[in-house]
Amino acid sequence: MRFTLRQIEYFIATAESGSIKLASERISVSQPSISTAISQLEVELGVQLFLRRHAQGLSLTPAGQKLLAQAKSVIEQAQNLYTAASEATEQIRGTLSLGCLLTFAPMVLPEISQGFMAAYPGVKIRPTVADHSILMTKLERAEIDAALSYNLTIPDGFEFTPLAELPPYAQVAETDPLASRAEVGLAELAERDLILLDLPHSRDYFLGLFAAAGLTPNVAAQIQHQEVIRTMVSSAYGYALANVRPRNKAALDGRKLVSLPLAGEHKAMHIGLIRVGQASHTRLTGTFETYCRALISDGYVPGMDGPITRGSGLA
Repeated sequence: MRFTLRQIEYFIATAESGSIKLASERISVSQPSISTAISQLEVELGVQLFLRRHAQGLSLTPAGQKLLAQAKSVIEQAQNLYTAASEATEQIRGTLSLGCLLTFAPMVLPEISQGFMAAYPGVKIRPTVADHSILMTKLERAEIDAALSYNLTIPDGFEFTPLAELPPYAQVAETDPLASRAEVGLAELAERDLILLDLPHSRDYFLGLFAAAGLTPNVAAQIQHQEVIRTMVSSAYGYALANVRPRNKAALDGRKLVSLPLAGEHKAMHIGLIRVGQASHTRLTGTFETYCRALISDGYVPGMDGPITRGSGLA
């Protein structure tokens, strides 16, 4: 056997991404390295794995489709060797495929990943950033081992370990007249322009806050990217609702935002760790859960300010 596990990993990443460029971004390996590895694998196996179309990227050949399932099985078996060794020696080793919700990944993912790998040098974290629906699908397909997300929709068969409660708050520009207030009510906000985070489940959650109060917001824009929303808010285009509390108060354009607690009682989101319930929990995933419990709490979430309480708006 003259092919390597690394070549197989590059093949899988390319097949799932649909292009060498996207695979390169996903696994942080140069495009020439991936292209060379795939070519060598094709020569060794004596088959063409991909059809190369410049305009449409890459698509698997019939042979490539058959080999993809086998390739994933090979990688899984190789990973099981690390798991077995870890269980036998009580060492924490192996690769943890970790999903993270895109709205708080820039704040949470770097610290928790680097901290865990520093505490356990034999571990490598392979991150995936996506919206909640995609993360749940990847968990179900065993493409990731665990995911940090909200308790948005957790179907039967999944385990959710709550870590911290994040209440909703309003974001306004530093120049907005509301910025000097201690809190703001939904009734007052409903008369203003709302820039809505338009992601699956998140959209329904924020609109549900108004619906629970018998209100209908004036949605001026529906945006899927958090940083675009923050920039539009800082430019006084409108206000936004959010649960994450970035320590960085400035949008990408340098203008600052102010966070205001919402008056009254409102449903909070809980950030937590999600795993497939019936899956066998390895020493690695169990250790990672313990690490998350120790690091994240109501009083501390990586990259975020402390809890917002009424009467103490955060600039």
